[in-house]
Amino acid sequence: MELINEESASELLQAQTHVWNHIFNFINSMTLKCAVQLGIPDVIHKHGKPMTLSELVSALPIHPSKTQYVHRLMRVLVHSGFFSQQNLNGVHSQEAYFLTSSTQLLLKDNPLSMRPLLLLLLDPVLTEPHDCLSTWLQNDEVTAFSVAHGRTMWEYASQDPRLGNLFNEAMASDSILVSKLVVSRCKGMFEGVNSLVDVGGGSGAMAKGIAEAFPHVDCTVFDLPRVVSDLQGSKNLKYVGGDMFEGVPPADMILLKVNSCCFYVLISSSYAYIPFIDKKTN
Repeated sequence: MELINEESASELLQAQTHVWNHIFNFINSMTLKCAVQLGIPDVIHKHGKPMTLSELVSALPIHPSKTQYVHRLMRVLVHSGFFSQQNLNGVHSQEAYFLTSSTQLLLKDNPLSMRPLLLLLLDPVLTEPHDCLSTWLQNDEVTAFSVAHGRTMWEYASQDPRLGNLFNEAMASDSILVSKLVVSRCKGMFEGVNSLVDVGGGSGAMAKGIAEAFPHVDCTVFDLPRVVSDLQGSKNLKYVGGDMFEGVPPADMILLKVNSCCFYVLISSSYAYIPFIDKKTN
């Protein structure tokens, strides 16, 4: 075997580190999910000041045999930027944890909370398809989700109330945050627009924000009947049940949420570009 010189050894080490980093990247996501499930952000927030490890352990539903591992959990979360540490009463005193701006977005009571979205995207039902990507690429299934579960995500959610509710909560929480950005930064897009349809709008969080900011726009939330049947509208907001793959109500603007990554596409007068729209409803 050839001797490895100093330069190639350094490159080899960097390459190995890069591989290790990607192998263990999932730990960051899983520790964050664990912290949210245990309620760590809310516990520290309600404490009202930086919280020591012993105070945190006492406030959490941790089994006595597992208390020693909370420090390890918090060390990962501090390293990934979700909590910060500070020394109390001097250099040699106990370290205490406090929230960062990122953790503020995971509080239950924060109107802009991303907690439901995190719990949805890191739910085993949604992470399992990622383990089926190689199989999916080798067969004719439409999605990796179908490979993992034998049905589409929509079919699964309709038969699993837990996942269905989690999905609706996640979409609503994300829509509140995005609606504020759309309303504040995209005002010009709504000039001359009298009607809008939010396709797959769920509980209507996005449409509500637009309806309140632009009273002249008649907003329609279009989703499955089981999603919108019990929801109440307002003066310029209404709910309509149906199947977007069969057709959507006519409007000047279509708001379509793309994938679970929460991108939004605003399409004005664009029936020609959306093949599943029933033009006969015009």
